[in-house]
Amino acid sequence: MNADRLTHVVLIPSYNTGSRLYETIAGARRLAWPVIVVIDGSTDGTGEALTRMAEDDPGLFTCILPRNQGKGAAILHGLKLARSRGFTHALTMDADGQHSAEHIEVMIAASLAHPDSMVLGLPLFDESAPRIRVFGHKIANFCAGVVTPRGAIGDSLFGFRVYPIAPLIRIFAETPGMRRFDFDSEAAIRLCWLGVRPINVPTPVRYFRRVEGGVSHFKYLRDNLLLIGMYARLSAALLTGSRMPRQASTGVEEIQPVDR
Repeated sequence: MNADRLTHVVLIPSYNTGSRLYETIAGARRLAWPVIVVIDGSTDGTGEALTRMAEDDPGLFTCILPRNQGKGAAILHGLKLARSRGFTHALTMDADGQHSAEHIEVMIAASLAHPDSMVLGLPLFDESAPRIRVFGHKIANFCAGVVTPRGAIGDSLFGFRVYPIAPLIRIFAETPGMRRFDFDSEAAIRLCWLGVRPINVPTPVRYFRRVEGGVSHFKYLRDNLLLIGMYARLSAALLTGSRMPRQASTGVEEIQPVDR
């Protein structure tokens, strides 16, 4: 096995994403990357199906949670499984097919070149992206720029990323947050504070309509309130000096994607 595939694993949290999940897994496995799937209390039968698939695929690992715990909590379970199997980095991607499997190689190549950094996907929205979602990303990015050097985190909500596992597990232990939809934003911010440099890599994103099998569990009121509370907590931590960031994101760079 290629040595890169002993250090980097694709980590996919999933909650009731149905057949889109299998297509996402297939995209990563076609590239021969090992995959960890965390079934976060799904009731759509994907847990049982994946358990059978993993029996025939030594590069597919599963973690089945008995109840829904949230995206961040599912990722934490996956990170611990990845660490136990010797992986040092995890590429997170959504199960619903929004993220481009063809850009896994680009993201991991950037991580291999800069193993101490986090590689953040910078979404290139197309006409499939709902305007309210694009606007939401802009608001979240503005808020992230208040608590980190502006422009350091190219997109604070986009979950297509490569993380070094050890520091990410460390910051999970420092906060009761990051367990639900607040994971992507808070993880990037706290890693910046820890001194982990962000590298932003432009990558396409596609939003599937419901008739195309698209699945979204985002709740506008609940999850926006969660994000507002998270930014308030982090801003208060900076203002009170209870959490002083290190040289968080000097040397921020943007890597252009490679056509493959």
